[in-house]
Amino acid sequence: MWVEDWAPAAACKKAQPDELFVRGAEQNKAKQVCAACPVRTECLAEALDNQIEWGVWGGMTERERRALLRRSPAASWRSVLETAKSQHSLASV
Repeated sequence: MWVEDWAPAAACKKAQPDELFVRGAEQNKAKQVCAACPVRTECLAEALDNQIEWGVWGGMTERERRALLRRSPAASWRSVLETAKSQHSLASV
């Protein structure tokens, strides 16, 4: 199920913003915060659809998100990720 108001449920809600907007190897630590986040998919869709350039969003760095955007620049990432999330939920039942 897609969470419209996802930010209050985010695992990073309690983290300091400076922990998520880092460079280099520190990004791996930031991605760990996202690993078990219940709204990781929604967060990633937000970053991709709005082309947010800085920080780790949905477990992906700026570079990783740019690579996805280059491959599918006109995609509705919310639609793509919402479909994938619902299919994954059905498969795991």
